Amino acid sequence: MSITSNEELSGMQQISDVVAQVLKAMREHCKPGMSTKELDDFGGALLEASGAKSAPKLTYNFPGYTCISTNHEAAHGVPSADKILKEGDLINIDVSAELNGFWADNGGSFVLGEDINNHTPLIEASKQILQSAISQIKGGVKIADIGLLIEKQAAKHGFKVIKNLAGHGVGRSLHEEPHEILNYRDPENKSRFRKNSIVAIETFIATHSTYANEGEDKWTLTGNKGGFVAQHEHTIMVTDGAPVILTKENGIY
Repeated sequence: MSITSNEELSGMQQISDVVAQVLKAMREHCKPGMSTKELDDFGGALLEASGAKSAPKLTYNFPGYTCISTNHEAAHGVPSADKILKEGDLINIDVSAELNGFWADNGGSFVLGEDINNHTPLIEASKQILQSAISQIKGGVKIADIGLLIEKQAAKHGFKVIKNLAGHGVGRSLHEEPHEILNYRDPENKSRFRKNSIVAIETFIATHSTYANEGEDKWTLTGNKGGFVAQHEHTIMVTDGAPVILTKENGIY
């Protein structure tokens, strides 16, 4: 969407604060021995208490309030009572929701407890690349140029990018134009970021894979060549200068 009034900006900030705070609270609540369904139910209760509705449920009838992916799962992990979290797990939580007709989206990967599997370099690269990408976004910048920046910085860190997962426009629905803010340069994409538009920028940084494949449950995605994936995401408003990070309360950076 494109912000045309202070009322619209206020509405976007309210739902962005909600999803950011829920993401942060879920990360802090998470502990070894907990199932991903328990963690998801905790997040769902927080959304309900705020008056917000889960965007994946509203949009896709997703079987969870949030997406919780663990270890070799790349994205869209389905919360399950059978999936028990362990010390050292690589966990990704993606929280998106609607409130009063406005939608926002954010996510982040982290290690549960001690990093016994050395996931920290991947996670830190994902966060740093997201920060670098956001810092370069303003009205008139080519979307493909941001993809190139992400791809180059991933390679500099010794990692790859997932090419069939992308950031997107958001605001009046979960996914809007531009539909694909890719993590690599698509030479066919001539689109540019527009001032006052709302977009969800996300990184998908991988150790081995370059594409994500759908699993048997028709939801959970895993890398085509195995390994691990870290994702971080903010909802932002594009300006003529530095973007406004609407979901900054998630504490990702």
